[in-house]
Amino acid sequence: MQHIIDRFIGYITIDTESDPNSNTTPSTTKQWDLANKLVEELKQIGLSDVTIDENAYIMATLPSNVDHKVPTIGFISHFDTSPDFTGANVKPQIIEDYDGKDIILNKELDIILSPDYFEDLLLYKGQTLITTDGTTLLGADDKAGITEIVTAMEYLINHPEIKHGDIKIGFTPDEEIGRGAHKFDVEKFGADWAYTMDGSQVGELEYENFNAAGAKITVKGKIVHPGYAKGKLINSMYYASEFINVLPRLETPEHTEGYEGFFHLHNIEGDVEETTLQYIIRDHDKDKFEARKALLEKIVLDLNTKYQSDIFKIELQDQYFNMKEKVEPVMHIVDIAEEAMKAVGVAPLIKAIRGGTDGSQLSYMGLPCPNIFAGGHNFHGRYEYVPVESMQKAVDVIVKIVELTAQKK
Repeated sequence: MQHIIDRFIGYITIDTESDPNSNTTPSTTKQWDLANKLVEELKQIGLSDVTIDENAYIMATLPSNVDHKVPTIGFISHFDTSPDFTGANVKPQIIEDYDGKDIILNKELDIILSPDYFEDLLLYKGQTLITTDGTTLLGADDKAGITEIVTAMEYLINHPEIKHGDIKIGFTPDEEIGRGAHKFDVEKFGADWAYTMDGSQVGELEYENFNAAGAKITVKGKIVHPGYAKGKLINSMYYASEFINVLPRLETPEHTEGYEGFFHLHNIEGDVEETTLQYIIRDHDKDKFEARKALLEKIVLDLNTKYQSDIFKIELQDQYFNMKEKVEPVMHIVDIAEEAMKAVGVAPLIKAIRGGTDGSQLSYMGLPCPNIFAGGHNFHGRYEYVPVESMQKAVDVIVKIVELTAQKK
């Protein structure tokens, strides 16, 4: 497992944070640092047709070693990390033979990773964990996935007795800001189907995700000297709070689970003259998703009617859709992954993603793409960690998927 540890640490110590405010692809120049490193590594381990385009999308091929026709399958991960929390100067800590107790991430800052709060830690008692030092995220989302794909390809190259068809791999920038698949060339990739290695807990296998949209609510006010403001001043912040309070309070991320959707106010900025509210809207059910967007528009209309002025303005933009619609017609690709997990001793956890994945957009672009665990937990923050054994199991699953695919007639 040391080989996996060394490879993973080599990736996470390169800062690849993406930037939602940038219009370039990749959105940050520092993503090229890891992208270029990956290109050289893929060539070094012996993959064919290794390419990187002007937007840092990386593709490569492991050629078939069988003489009969086999579906071409792919494995995809992203190399950027979330802008929600810094990924610069990552200082990983390796916890061997985890004892099930509190892990002190940073003694000086009193930052503790505790199973009393993060109960999933207890699933990995006795295993080797890689954690942060409490001041950055770790980057397992999704450098664990990249580690697993590269390691699996290297293993297949070194073990030609394992029979497989053509295997395509793809690494993308900017997934964390919703653009990972935007410039992905599905035709060039050339796979019949693929799997994103971008899930969390060992065993996760997902082919459903949220329908997603973003909403920007702009609230206009009027500023007047407060000493002479009666009947004249319009404080946009007060009106914005009214909009917030009209929405159903329990339909938020902290009150929902499973297939329940939500409205999430993730940013608010304002002063007297103007306040902006940034929401994300999520729901697995398409009809409920459309109803959520319609509710926001109705609230804006009702409040403007109430105040007889266009104080509120809404901008809505769809982001991605539930890939279930595209994967269900080819459910054998999920069945193969499930069979592979069972074959290597992993209990499949088939569930819906309470989030998004490149696989969603790719599925609607013509590349059906379920999502498989990469092993990390507590993404996008200081408490992120990944068990090394989970990464090894993900490697085993990839190898078994390509082996089983070659055996199917």
